[in-house]
Amino acid sequence: MSLFSLVLTFGVWGCTQHYSPKPRGYFRVVLPEKEYDTLSSGCPFVFDVPAYAQQEPDRSAEAQPCWMDINFPQFNARIHLSYMPVSGRDNFNELVEDARTFAFNHTVRATAIDQQRISRPDADVYGLKYDIKGNTASNIQFFVTDSTRHYLRGALYFHEKPRLDSIQPVLDFIKADIDTLIQSIRWK
Repeated sequence: MSLFSLVLTFGVWGCTQHYSPKPRGYFRVVLPEKEYDTLSSGCPFVFDVPAYAQQEPDRSAEAQPCWMDINFPQFNARIHLSYMPVSGRDNFNELVEDARTFAFNHTVRATAIDQQRISRPDADVYGLKYDIKGNTASNIQFFVTDSTRHYLRGALYFHEKPRLDSIQPVLDFIKADIDTLIQSIRWK
């Protein structure tokens, strides 16, 4: 068989199939309207949570009272909250150092970690928020405290492989919810 007849055979077969390129697609993310409810559990704090989120107690083996998750099932994300009573200056320093350590454990994958001071003297709420840039397991972590009795730490997790370019719109949306939580927290 000659080279010409081989090319002609493949050319005829190739022409019988109708190929049309598929456009590149992305998942559509529908962001709900911002609406908040006050979460009042049996814990020594209250704060506003999104109406489209679900509060559930932490069911892990090491969970303590007032540990909970704020779940966003439509985004496959959750904010894990851990409350600890402060029992003295050394305990307070240890809790603050633990929060810093948890945030900076992401430096291997992070491109930057920005810290923002939280100061609401009218409500006796102080702390730090860590905005962790890059493809990390947790992009936002924070802690708030009154420095003498209460300490609440939070961390946002997506149940996905970290791809910042894919989750960025949802991350920005939930960041606003975290800011609302921080700005609305009150100690009992």
